[in-house]
Amino acid sequence: MTQNAQLAELSAAGVSVWLDDLSRDLISSGGLQEFIDTRSVVGVTTNPSIFQASLSTGNAYDEQVKELAARGSDVDATIRTVTTDDVRNACDVLAPVFTESHGVDGRVSIEVDPRLAHDTDKTVAQAIELFKIVDRPNLLIKIPATKAGLPAITRVLAEGISVNVTLIFSVERYQDVMDAYLSGIEAAAHAGHDVSAIHSVASFFVSRVDTEIDKRLDAIGTPEATALKGTAALANARLAYAAYQEVFEVNSRFQGLLNKGANPQRPLWASTGTKNADYPDTLYVSELVAPNTVNTMPGKTMEAFADHGWVNTDSIIGTSAASREVFDKIAGLGVDLDDAFVLLEDEGVRKFEEAWNELLAATAEQLDAATKA
Repeated sequence: MTQNAQLAELSAAGVSVWLDDLSRDLISSGGLQEFIDTRSVVGVTTNPSIFQASLSTGNAYDEQVKELAARGSDVDATIRTVTTDDVRNACDVLAPVFTESHGVDGRVSIEVDPRLAHDTDKTVAQAIELFKIVDRPNLLIKIPATKAGLPAITRVLAEGISVNVTLIFSVERYQDVMDAYLSGIEAAAHAGHDVSAIHSVASFFVSRVDTEIDKRLDAIGTPEATALKGTAALANARLAYAAYQEVFEVNSRFQGLLNKGANPQRPLWASTGTKNADYPDTLYVSELVAPNTVNTMPGKTMEAFADHGWVNTDSIIGTSAASREVFDKIAGLGVDLDDAFVLLEDEGVRKFEEAWNELLAATAEQLDAATKA
């Protein structure tokens, strides 16, 4: 099979292409392998919404749910078994990529229960539990970048477990995340872990920023506000990359860890499907190209890029001054950016909690039906 030219070019520019989707059908049908073979895919991310959609449609999970019901498995245990089985199998599909990239890619992410987003100790306990259950070296445990999540990130990394930090919306919180990462690697090294085997990505959410800021610009309604629509998300991500460069390419703290074999924590662009039909459907891919980054795309966005995407290699490097100017203009119009980022984080946690609760309810119904059958 031949790799798609546009996605291969994106990969060659230093962007790891990850698929933001997973289902049992995708694995068993060979669809995931086809993404690897034809779409330059070198990783997979999941979240509660993805699992909710996967388990609530089709019948790929019916037999396993029946077996678990017969064993008396409760709802939480059933979901844990089903989701970790899928992630383990996806890890196996991506194992050759993991080996070829020396552990940088070939990664599959699974998220801790979103209901634990504000509980440090329970997040740590479940992260360790999930890592043991999946039992694959190419697993990433997703932990949200909430205030309670930050110390959890450090503690899980200190155990030698690779982490995908999710739900990052502001550069300020991203700086906290990088600090948590460095503290975790320092602790892991002190504990005798091989830090070269520990990897991490920082998932910076993109499209949702434009959705929220655009809403506030629309409320202002002036020509100046309208002209700034669709600029906040890219400016935010570009400033995040500048912060990444400062910490991992300049900062002496990381240089000391680098001598011990530590890896930089790569920025990952998440939520890259456009939510505004007026914007190009490949906007958050074409305009976020830089070395040592990851772009995790929903299937629809990936196919759009494969069809008509283009790689703008001048889209991030050297843009920090212009990006700060964008934020200054938006703030100058009266938009409270700090408030917007707090709202986005709260909303992000709530949406994942809602998806998880829907998954719990649907699974409870399936178990009940299987028990009565």
